[in-house]
Amino acid sequence: MRILVVCGAGASSTFVAQRVRRAASERGLPYAAVAGTTSSLEIDLDSADLVLVGPHLAGQREHIERTAAAHGAAVVVLPDDVFTDLTGERTLDLVVAAVGPAAIVPDTPAER
Repeated sequence: MRILVVCGAGASSTFVAQRVRRAASERGLPYAAVAGTTSSLEIDLDSADLVLVGPHLAGQREHIERTAAAHGAAVVVLPDDVFTDLTGERTLDLVVAAVGPAAIVPDTPAER
């Protein structure tokens, strides 16, 4: 599962992506999370299965959803308090809820 965390400039998304990666690793989930910006969205979507959108970009949700759908990626707008989730656990719970348990499979054949 490849997760793209999007914010306006990339700073806050970097923190969220790091926390989600750490939480996923601690749970043994083969999730990769990277940070991106709205201006790099088109390029970053080529390698994303799920897009987590910073709460301050909720007004751009429809545009982001249309763009992501063209690449086969789902979109979740993060809650206003996402930046207080210092462990990434609550954010990872949102990811798991969005993709469902069937998506919790290893990314590479060697891990399967």
